[in-house]
Amino acid sequence: MKVDVLLGLQWGDEGKGKIVDVLTPAYDVIARFQGGPNAGHTLEFEGHKYVLRSIPSGIFQGGKTNIIGNGVVLDPLLFKQEAEALAASGHDLTRRLSISKKAHLILPTHRLLDTAYEAAKGSGKIGTTGKGIGPAYTDKISRNGLRVGDLHDFEAKYQAAKARHEAILRSLNFAYDMESLEAEWLDALDYLKRFDFIDSEHLVNSYLKEGKTVLAEGAQGTMLDIDFGSYPFVTSSSTVCAGCCTGLGVSPHSIGEVYGIFKAYCTRVGSGPFPTELFDETGETMRREGNEYGSVTGRKRRCGWIDLVALRYAVMINGVTQLIMMKSDVLDTFDTIKACVAYTVGGEETTIFPYEATGDLNPVYVELPGWQTAMTSMRSEDEFPEEFNAYLSFLEEELEVPVKIVSVGPDREQTIIRYTEDS
Repeated sequence: MKVDVLLGLQWGDEGKGKIVDVLTPAYDVIARFQGGPNAGHTLEFEGHKYVLRSIPSGIFQGGKTNIIGNGVVLDPLLFKQEAEALAASGHDLTRRLSISKKAHLILPTHRLLDTAYEAAKGSGKIGTTGKGIGPAYTDKISRNGLRVGDLHDFEAKYQAAKARHEAILRSLNFAYDMESLEAEWLDALDYLKRFDFIDSEHLVNSYLKEGKTVLAEGAQGTMLDIDFGSYPFVTSSSTVCAGCCTGLGVSPHSIGEVYGIFKAYCTRVGSGPFPTELFDETGETMRREGNEYGSVTGRKRRCGWIDLVALRYAVMINGVTQLIMMKSDVLDTFDTIKACVAYTVGGEETTIFPYEATGDLNPVYVELPGWQTAMTSMRSEDEFPEEFNAYLSFLEEELEVPVKIVSVGPDREQTIIRYTEDS
């Protein structure tokens, strides 16, 4: 068997959680392979709304194995809050979730460092969520991190890391209250020990040998990848398909389908380049109709037209085999839909995503007629208006990958699987 990978193709917030939940019935195992609690996946079904930050989105489907992989950084305190909230709503995770021993821990001092570093940057802020993600990955790469598997021999390693971090905080003249923050965190660490700690790379590969189906769930989006995103305004991990191999311990040969998720328009949270960003009423309408606020941070998302230069780049980097379009209904009221098909850089037109998407860069748009039809009640592609089908065909021609799934609303039921000729 192969590992199928599901990931975002834009700047995050594409709707990955909902689609994992929709696809989960076809899989035995759901595994998160990177990121931390700064990435919230929102799911809505049966009149309830859930936001998952570290826990795989397959947790709501009974009988599935859920794994937090080695590429994830885990904050025990936020994990406890998330798990307890799910347990209170009737979803007990202790028998359905396992955690890789090689997953790195986010310490209380990582969160303090995140805030201190961001404050020190002044006008050059990245727009971090302050959850300690960057400092935790920094310790991982510098070989100073603490892992879930270290909990059997924890105290000395923890005190050494804490002392090192506090020295940095003093050098930054950053004031903080360590006592209360640490007490909550240590309590949450005991809660974490209720779960199975596993050698996830061995387990995932054994599942594949047994013929079990595995879906790897990514966080954030391709354009936030540490190598290929809009650096330095990126996250601290590999958000692309290759990150699945390092974040779960599977070979490239083991990768099967690559599901690429994108919105019918674009959004971004925090600082950084956004070539198609809108600052007018059109952008406000997208934000209002799409409820574009961060599921974890609550921050307003910047909104703009779909960027096909960036999308083609993301499709290439990931080797996407199937596309999934989210939030189609947000554009229901527009009489004209715009799509960026190229950039002008220094007066010259290009379809290549540049080294830096800043400076003298302007989007080149084509215009398509809007469908001006309420999509939310539709349950079959046979109901799609002609203009919407034309938009889908245009995207497929530009991206050279079929759009297999279309979302027309936030609920699990508002998801349409298209039966195209090659289905």
